[in-house]
Amino acid sequence: MTQLRAMTPEQARAAFRAGLRVPTSGYSAGWTQANLIVLPREYAYEFLLFAQRNPRSCPVLDVTEPGETSASIFAGDLRTDLPAYTVYRDGELAEQRAEVAGLWRDDLVSFLVGCSFTFEAALSEAEVPVRHVEAGCNVPMYRTSRECRPAGRLSGPLVVSMRPIPAELVSTAVRVTSRYPAVHGAPVHIGAPEELGIQDISRPDFGDAVAIRPGEIPVFWACGVTPQAAVMRSKPPFAIGHAPGHMAITDVRDSRFLVP
Repeated sequence: MTQLRAMTPEQARAAFRAGLRVPTSGYSAGWTQANLIVLPREYAYEFLLFAQRNPRSCPVLDVTEPGETSASIFAGDLRTDLPAYTVYRDGELAEQRAEVAGLWRDDLVSFLVGCSFTFEAALSEAEVPVRHVEAGCNVPMYRTSRECRPAGRLSGPLVVSMRPIPAELVSTAVRVTSRYPAVHGAPVHIGAPEELGIQDISRPDFGDAVAIRPGEIPVFWACGVTPQAAVMRSKPPFAIGHAPGHMAITDVRDSRFLVP
């Protein structure tokens, strides 16, 4: 893990381009990670409006011009330099791919959306455990019964990520993550998963289940997979996303999004 944490964004992207397929939590410590959603130009304004209306789950960090394959915060190739991609056709998950270069079109607009992996190094520095990093697996993510504010043709449920936190450290986790509002910020819910419509916390909709130990409370943060849930609900003809947990590692330091 130490070697993975020490990778520069360029090194990590080269590894993914060469075929490494892993969740990126713990990679390139100190560098911001981002979710990816790519939509046809005709949906770009509606997605920007959707993100503006749902800033906790969809904090937009960067937007490309149509057809561009890199971004101001991501010097790599958005078509090849993430570890894994999802492809949606008419809202259905059509396939997962190692790259999407052959599917790229001149009308596609890419959005880089803040990711909670960005504040995990700060949690660890505050001695708050991050279970999925400890276990070497993907973070668990859940569709909830909370609806996002719709925008035009786009609507969908809030998706959350979950980290089990010892009860005595929940306030610390809230304090640490609240200083990163551009990458989801403070939790949206603490404990009582059924209040979010989550009936079985051992069966996440995305990612991997993790152990919740005695004395720990499940804590939920808004998640950047929310745009993909909106794609599934709203059924645009074509969309590309990152495979959940397999993020874009940007060229921006975490400290850029830290507020006093």
